[in-house]
Amino acid sequence: MNENNEVLVEARLPTKFGDFRLLAFPGENRNKENLALIMGEIKGEVLVRIHSECFTGDVLHSMRCDCGEQLDLAMKKIADEGKGVIVYLRQEGRGIGLVNKLKAYNLQDGGMDTVEANIALGFSAELRDYSEATSILRNLGITQIKLMTNNPSKTEELKKDGFEVCQIAHVTIANNENKDYLKTKAEKMNHKFD
Repeated sequence: MNENNEVLVEARLPTKFGDFRLLAFPGENRNKENLALIMGEIKGEVLVRIHSECFTGDVLHSMRCDCGEQLDLAMKKIADEGKGVIVYLRQEGRGIGLVNKLKAYNLQDGGMDTVEANIALGFSAELRDYSEATSILRNLGITQIKLMTNNPSKTEELKKDGFEVCQIAHVTIANNENKDYLKTKAEKMNHKFD
């Protein structure tokens, strides 16, 4: 983890959901800064999404996952509430990187699920680390979180780091391309889609 969690730059970011502030923080790699997308005054209990980078879902609108939809849903929920934060971590493909994620896609097209594909490539099923997210949240003065996630381990990590966390379901609508992916997340990674 990079101990230097000072803001590198802040800019206004108008979006289809309203105006946000975008703050860049140092990442683990100096060419991959982490981001905080902020709307409103972030005091008291704050609506938060910790979102790991997914180029194919967030930018190219891939239907293989629900990442892009989750990001849009988080922005909409924050806009509806008038305040909140999205911490955007630059850990593509559950931490395996874009090229390896694309290799995993090919294995998935051959019949493996996302967990089996990562393992076949020599990785753990989950390599993401949320320590930089906790550092950013502390920098922003946030201690009470309404966390938009389906991943109980993310909630538990934040609680272990001293945050008060209320987990809020963050469910998108499955499609024919991602229904097996979502099933794998529920069955093998304990994600809750209630």
